[in-house]
Amino acid sequence: MSDIRVDVSGDEVRWPELADDLKEPRKLRTLPKLLQYNAAHFPEEIAQREKEFGIWNSYSWSDVAVHVSRMMAGFLELGLRKGGVVGIIGDNRPEWVWAEVAAHACRAMSLGIYRDALEDEIRYLADYAEPAIIVAEDEEQVDKLLNLADAIPSVRAIVYTDTRGMKKYDDPRLISIEELEERGRKRIEAEPGLWERMVQETDGGDVAVLCTTSGTTANPKLAEWTGDALLGHAAAYLRADPRGASDEYVAVLPLSWVMEQMYSVAWNFLSRMKVNFPEDAQTLMKDLREIGPTFVLLSPRVWESIAADVRARIMDTRPWKRRVYDWGVARGLAALDKGSRRSSSADLLLFRHLRDRLGFSRLTSAATGGAAMGPETFRFLQIMGLPLKQIYGQTEGLGAYVVHQESDVDYETVGYPMPGCALRIHDPDPEGLGEVLTRHPHMMSGYYRNPQATAESFTEEGWFRTGDAGYLTAKGHLVVVDRTKDLASTSKGVRFSPQFIENKLKFSTFVAEAVILGKDRPYLTAIICIRFPIVSKWAEERRISFTTYSDLASRTETYELLRAEVERVNATLPPLQRISRFVLLYKELDADDGELTRTKKIRRGVIAEKYAGIIERIYAGDSHVDIDTVIHFQDGSKQRVVTTLAIETLRDGAKIVATGAKAA
Repeated sequence: MSDIRVDVSGDEVRWPELADDLKEPRKLRTLPKLLQYNAAHFPEEIAQREKEFGIWNSYSWSDVAVHVSRMMAGFLELGLRKGGVVGIIGDNRPEWVWAEVAAHACRAMSLGIYRDALEDEIRYLADYAEPAIIVAEDEEQVDKLLNLADAIPSVRAIVYTDTRGMKKYDDPRLISIEELEERGRKRIEAEPGLWERMVQETDGGDVAVLCTTSGTTANPKLAEWTGDALLGHAAAYLRADPRGASDEYVAVLPLSWVMEQMYSVAWNFLSRMKVNFPEDAQTLMKDLREIGPTFVLLSPRVWESIAADVRARIMDTRPWKRRVYDWGVARGLAALDKGSRRSSSADLLLFRHLRDRLGFSRLTSAATGGAAMGPETFRFLQIMGLPLKQIYGQTEGLGAYVVHQESDVDYETVGYPMPGCALRIHDPDPEGLGEVLTRHPHMMSGYYRNPQATAESFTEEGWFRTGDAGYLTAKGHLVVVDRTKDLASTSKGVRFSPQFIENKLKFSTFVAEAVILGKDRPYLTAIICIRFPIVSKWAEERRISFTTYSDLASRTETYELLRAEVERVNATLPPLQRISRFVLLYKELDADDGELTRTKKIRRGVIAEKYAGIIERIYAGDSHVDIDTVIHFQDGSKQRVVTTLAIETLRDGAKIVATGAKAA
């Protein structure tokens, strides 16, 4: 069959025009020029806030310009030149953004590194990009860099932003951000007009950002973004979801991720949306409530955790409150099924209080992206009254280029292409399912130092191969089913999407992660990780004794609990796509072990290799598997795990398993 195409220019779905006050800034083309513009026109307006020691500290546009100009001049003093690379690692902080823009003012490139990256990952990126300077937040990050020693020879300077614990080091490469800015201040005093001249010389055609791809199958590549692409795509996105200077945003996801770059950097500088940096992960929900954001982006994992936490807290309430909750959810789902956004009565008695408790009472828009979200979770958040939209895209496309329209949110889809973005379904099957291709004016320039991979990722006509399988609905919405390589068939020819079933399982309050198996096997099975904080609470309430995660996951009562959850999901699936057997893993899947990417996507190849013994026992029809292994933690400690994992056979799966075992 020929390709299916949709090219939505904006008029067909009536995207709004770009606001008048964004049209002039859009022409500036680089972040340093935008910063200079904002500092000149809105000097006292708040640009960023950071919570430290329980206090919110504000930075105006003039404050940001002072810090960035001094850091720029300090980088020059350290020898940074055009075409160089500045690496940045740490939590979301204003200093991260300042360092990025300061690097661009030197016509150098910024490279974000995930804060929980291990030393081997940092060494790989340092070998790849050869950064001259790395801005590291604190002692933890500095330790990683110093431990690498001569393995990262390109790094001539390490700038740290938190002085705690740093006095014991005497490495000549170390310099505090205060000292860096002081050097920069002196350089600017010695060269009047330096900042203005450097800003004017920045060019939107320069590569400004190197952004790591997700790396689901191998080490990540680095996508090159020019200033033109970053700000041009931000403007297109702002037509699809308008934001302005009155909007408040809380930066939750890592700044090294493509979408946090779009919101915390591009939107911050282009639309002047205020960006708030929480103190740490433990205070996040409290910080959200204090700020009351009007817009928020959370990953599906975080949204799933919020939904699970709400349901877990309801379990602890009095019976009459649980009845009110059940009534409200039923009313909300009924209203949603009838085409209404929410039930007014359920909202009055239940959901407005939940939104306030979570810090979402002022939300006018919310987004989820980076991975697929299960329909059940999406519907639950919708009936809570959250204005949630799915977004879809890749690092290579500068993040999202498909989003729901305000008046047309469909939980089974990811929405329409943004203004100027085009989609194509390549080589669709009879049901319209094929590989999603995309093209728009603001794609990446290519992969850094990897022309072969760049050529392989684009068609001759310039369409980017996403590697995702999807189809278009009659309304032009895009439905993404799974990674093309992950779509699978059983040995009996039953086609299935592992991700689709996994997302259904993760709607459960008690399931943190799930991996569906079955490719070239006679039936489907699952490896499941329990959501330890909630399952442990459930166990304590029932006086079920346990010591560790591994111990709790092996308990008979836990298996009975999870069996009911899997049976619930099976009831929603076609008979031949149901899970026949499952095992509760003795540990959580972890990015540090290579089992997940840094954006929490499953690395299926790693799972298949690492847990091959467990998988073989599942399909051999055994009732259990003995485990004797060692878990390595990030701090260097180890824990030996000796346990027996039961392999549970589901009610409808016994006959299928018996048949499959005979065939094997």
